[in-house]
Amino acid sequence: TEDPQRKLVLLKYSEGNYTNYMQGRTRFHKLNFSLEILNTSRQDRQRYEYIVSKGPEEKVWQIQLEVYEPVSDPSIQIFDWALANGSCTVTLNCTAERGDNISYSWGSRDNSTSGLCSHNGSLLHLSYLPQNSSIACACTASNLISSRVVTFNSSACSYEQGGKSPMDNPAFSNLLVLLLL
Repeated sequence: TEDPQRKLVLLKYSEGNYTNYMQGRTRFHKLNFSLEILNTSRQDRQRYEYIVSKGPEEKVWQIQLEVYEPVSDPSIQIFDWALANGSCTVTLNCTAERGDNISYSWGSRDNSTSGLCSHNGSLLHLSYLPQNSSIACACTASNLISSRVVTFNSSACSYEQGGKSPMDNPAFSNLLVLLLL
């Protein structure tokens, strides 16, 4: 006594007529035979079957539906900032609180720092001469359905500005500038 396989039928179509068993939850498009799931949520993430029956023959297609939460606005945290051996070094971490399967990449907002800011992953290690006081590196957090950008704008190493801690520099109060795509 095996358990029979149970399936929930969303829609049945026969000879030009159809019955939508999930009225208000799905919409059938007769023109191209597509079925739209309205207001998708993570609970809709599953395997669906599309079955066509003609006489004694049946064709079955399995379709895996993936549902992704959009990426939220990312933020940049400064892990470390120092002036050593004549160079400013900073370690930045870019993270987004929400979203599925997020990937991170860094790039430049201007051509003069393109190589300096290029990196895949959430962590970016920068090392630059204090004379280059304006470095703008943009972090992109993205998944298959959305993308968000946040930019880090550096200033001159604050150790050259009276020996204060880098966090005392007023430029740090405006580090995060959100640029939504």
